[in-house]
Amino acid sequence: MRQEAPRRTARTAGPVPRVKAIGRSLSVRNFRLFFTGQLISVMGTWMMIVTQDWLVLSLSDDSAGVLGIVTALQFAPMLFLSLYGGRLADRHDKRTILVAANLVSGALSVTLAPLVITGAVRVWHVCALALCLGVVNAIETPTRMSFVHEMVGGELLPNASALSAAYFNLARIFGPALGGLAITWLGIGTVSVLNAVSYLATVAALLMMRPEELLRGRSTARDGRSVDALRYVAARPDLLLPLLTVALVALFGLNFQLTLPLLAKTVFHADAGSFGLFTSAVAAGSLIGALVGTGRKGRPSALLVAGAAVAFGTAEALTGLAPGQGTALVLLAVTGFTALYFTQAVNHRVQLGSAPGFRGRILALYTLLLQGSTPFGALLTGWIAARHGARSALVVGGLISLATGLAALAFLALRASRQPGPAEKKRAP
Repeated sequence: MRQEAPRRTARTAGPVPRVKAIGRSLSVRNFRLFFTGQLISVMGTWMMIVTQDWLVLSLSDDSAGVLGIVTALQFAPMLFLSLYGGRLADRHDKRTILVAANLVSGALSVTLAPLVITGAVRVWHVCALALCLGVVNAIETPTRMSFVHEMVGGELLPNASALSAAYFNLARIFGPALGGLAITWLGIGTVSVLNAVSYLATVAALLMMRPEELLRGRSTARDGRSVDALRYVAARPDLLLPLLTVALVALFGLNFQLTLPLLAKTVFHADAGSFGLFTSAVAAGSLIGALVGTGRKGRPSALLVAGAAVAFGTAEALTGLAPGQGTALVLLAVTGFTALYFTQAVNHRVQLGSAPGFRGRILALYTLLLQGSTPFGALLTGWIAARHGARSALVVGGLISLATGLAALAFLALRASRQPGPAEKKRAP
């Protein structure tokens, strides 16, 4: 009997336990429902994103500037409302907020269908809908991110967060490709309706949850203010450095919603059927990055965050120099991997280093820096692309991201050199 125990232990090291480890947070029923509903909903969202980009370029004669404006309008509310959204998430029931946000998003999506079908759609219609969706997303995003902690708790948070990135990128692989085909087969109006219906999957999942199993704690947001979160971060260099890094990388490098359609349509002259392959290539790499992140069990180091920024910047700059479509798709997959690995490292470092009473507002700040900078990044990237081409926009964004990561590494090295070693600490009075 004593000799059988090691054999059982050895068998647990096989591939099946590793698969179980990757999806260990799916053992929580509420999160399993959430994961399924989000996968369906985000699939529809990515179909709609590529459809919207194609529609805007078709209405504006492939104008990079107009596409930049639409992208800016969709993300501008993040800049002004995400901190407020984080406070709402701390003060009110997150599940109720998410149900309302998904219903409103579905209603907005379906309003585009009759405009397209009747031929009455204009660029300003798309701009207005993008702005309204941006307002909803500014509330929904920090709420959804902080809701993950309520579903699984702190121990499973890194795994659940990585799995959330996995379903997002799994949908980003198939959604754009299906969206490109759906544009050809069904038309843009039908894709809008399908996207609206997909939001109901998340609503159904949220309503099927068991509220008594949610890990709700008392928040300090009723007495605190959003500015308190800023002061908290300012006093924590271990939080401030990754947040500053993600702000600069997001501003200049993470503008895929603008650069990918321009690269596909103006550089490689892709048709509607293959238009979504460029976004899918980034998503495939991101999915691998998310799966790698599911094995993380602790707080990532500042060195890892800075190194990931360097890797991302290098990959994006090389993508801009790709000689052919095949090479570009491969490099886009590498870029997607490094981008996801970087943003997840920042997310986990910030979340696992923040006090529970500030978590909702800190995540809102992270969202603001990651997505709220998109309006400025989209306008700047659109300006560069309009004058120098989509390749230049990718190269410039990649080089600035690379420089940001190198600056973070230099700062960490300088700070380490100024810290007293063990021998100096012993000699200190």
